[in-house]
Amino acid sequence: MTVSPFDHPYLSGLLGDEEVASLFSAAAELEAMLAFEVALAKAEATVGVIPADAAAEIAKAAHRFSPDMTSLRAAAARDGVVVPDLVRQLRAAVGEPHGRHVHVGATSQDVIDTGLMLRLARMAPVLRGRLRALATTFDSLAVTFGNRVMMGRTRMQAAIPITVADRLASWQAPLIHHADRLDAFAQEGLAVQFGGAAGTLEKLGDKATAVRAVLARELGLADTPQWHSQRARIGEFSGLLAGITGSLGKIGQDIALMADRGEEIVLAGGGASSAMPHKQNPVAAEVLVSLARFNAAQLGGIAQAAVHEQERSGAAWTLEWLILPQMVVATGASLRLAGDLLASIRQLGLTTDEIQ
Repeated sequence: MTVSPFDHPYLSGLLGDEEVASLFSAAAELEAMLAFEVALAKAEATVGVIPADAAAEIAKAAHRFSPDMTSLRAAAARDGVVVPDLVRQLRAAVGEPHGRHVHVGATSQDVIDTGLMLRLARMAPVLRGRLRALATTFDSLAVTFGNRVMMGRTRMQAAIPITVADRLASWQAPLIHHADRLDAFAQEGLAVQFGGAAGTLEKLGDKATAVRAVLARELGLADTPQWHSQRARIGEFSGLLAGITGSLGKIGQDIALMADRGEEIVLAGGGASSAMPHKQNPVAAEVLVSLARFNAAQLGGIAQAAVHEQERSGAAWTLEWLILPQMVVATGASLRLAGDLLASIRQLGLTTDEIQ
């Protein structure tokens, strides 16, 4: 049983996205957090904070490490985060004399936030690839149907005739823009989080900046000062997700309206009705609208989660955990459905003689 339609046994077939959702599995999160600890040890050995032998042993232990999930679950309930128990288990796996060099100078939020950035870095090319594929599909549709005519409508009323190419261009342009924004965010917004207990990296002294730079390089993330309580990058990324689903929702809404009139578009397949066997409901188009509205609704929660108290917040941070993964999966599902929907188009627009 699940409370989320995104991983529901059958609703996930409609609303889920296994490829994107896999990056929010416990296995993916643990892998990313362990990658942080290995890279941190290597960075600290490079700068001279811990012995090189310790970094090598930490890497070996992490690669063969299998955490006690029952212990992690109980610890998360007690501590509010999983990292203290994960670090305890990893130190035990490393053993003496090097176990004490695990997690030096770091705090739980460093591990979890950087782990999130690593997973988003793996996810961004997936979304970007799907956006580019949709743009290519629009080009193909324009070649096939672009010279045909449809009625342009303003405020839901017939206005003047336009070409299919006109409407396709209006659908395509925002998606190209979103892909460009995603590229830019991947370069600058996916940043390492490393601040220590209160964001000052006090345990590393004058070596702190150097350790952070090597850590960022090892992980392939941007090197920025800690952002424990400054969540603008999360808000920016969430806004980008809502922008993508909003643009796809507009396409879905347009196609649903065109299907309702039954003249300007023909779709293959469609959703069956239990009461009316003759119907082919534009399910994918409708769900694009739903997912757009879902992500739009979540933006308010992400804005609330930007309000952190002092140097770090537990409440605001936890709110992000509740919202952001679902926004990402909703975006992946929206892109998947949009691809299916556009591939189902068999006719688009009318001849000049057919238009009313």
